[in-house]
Amino acid sequence: MLKAGIIGLPNVGKSTLFNALVRAHLAPAANYPFCTIEPNRGVVAVPDPRLDELARVVGVQTKVPAAIEFVDIAGLVRGASHGEGLGNQFLSHIREVDALVHVVRCFDDPNVVHVTGTPDPVRDIEIVLTELVLADLEVLRRRRDRLVREVRAGNKHAIAEDHLWQRIQTHLESGRPVNTGGLTHEELAMLSACPMLTAKPTVLAANVTEEQLGVLDTDPRVRAVRDYAREHHGYETVVVCARLESDLADLTPEEATEYLRSLGIRETGTHELIRATYRLLNLRTFFTFNDQEVRAWTVPAGTPAARAAGRIHTDFERGFIRAERVFWRDLVEAGSVGRAREQGHYAHEGRDYEVQDGDVLLFRFHV
Repeated sequence: MLKAGIIGLPNVGKSTLFNALVRAHLAPAANYPFCTIEPNRGVVAVPDPRLDELARVVGVQTKVPAAIEFVDIAGLVRGASHGEGLGNQFLSHIREVDALVHVVRCFDDPNVVHVTGTPDPVRDIEIVLTELVLADLEVLRRRRDRLVREVRAGNKHAIAEDHLWQRIQTHLESGRPVNTGGLTHEELAMLSACPMLTAKPTVLAANVTEEQLGVLDTDPRVRAVRDYAREHHGYETVVVCARLESDLADLTPEEATEYLRSLGIRETGTHELIRATYRLLNLRTFFTFNDQEVRAWTVPAGTPAARAAGRIHTDFERGFIRAERVFWRDLVEAGSVGRAREQGHYAHEGRDYEVQDGDVLLFRFHV
């Protein structure tokens, strides 16, 4: 299962946000730095209204959504790349995840201490980003040191690799993360030899108070985060009131939705954040159903049908014959599987067909 790490300075609301995402009070959220040492982990369902519509059409009650694991990682401080504040330990936790949710605090609260005295969202983002960049530069330096002998010997592969590392090093030294470097798919694949923290896709989570929710378009701190994220890094920004949504964890989903509606909020920030993280990971959702359930499955973009079948069971991939495919909306609008077939919405696809987001698939196989 793909993992998203929740990062940021201490006391910005990371553990509170984690509790809101998993709808449980699994992580301690206390008013002092490094309340979290070992990462907290929780599996979170990806909200997808298509499941409800498909379940209605195929006549089943059980719906199994796609899921992402969120990891609540302890706060980074200035100097973390050199071990400050248990930095080396926390950076190692970041290396284990596939994407980053960078939480930034956008409110004052005299009862919640801030490691630099007072919140300044753009400065706080840059403190964390700088530590990640410095950590990447150190990893890059060690990698290039190991290549020196092969480069001097004229090894073409080593020379090409070192040229890439030199380009990335220059980019990092300008203070910019690797994921803004415009690397090709081939170059990104080469990063597996030298994994970097700032190469991970990132979304910013602007943590606000309940009072700010009604004035987000004019709130100066929220606007500063959005502008900085868009102009400097091309990151998406999601606004969330972590404390409010963590408190709602004690309610049923229906009660929580009703309470938010009473505040004029149509959708929870955590739902938006989960979907943004899903998009970050460049995933596609396909659906299957039987007489018991409808289920969402997750595959990377570009996954062929045979490999997607293997997500369900290895026998499906090994004995793949074909996939019967209908787009979810066509099935819903037809109103039944039979009518969808009569209207010509079903197609037969071979093993190399690239699964698209929203495909409803029935795999035929023989072992």
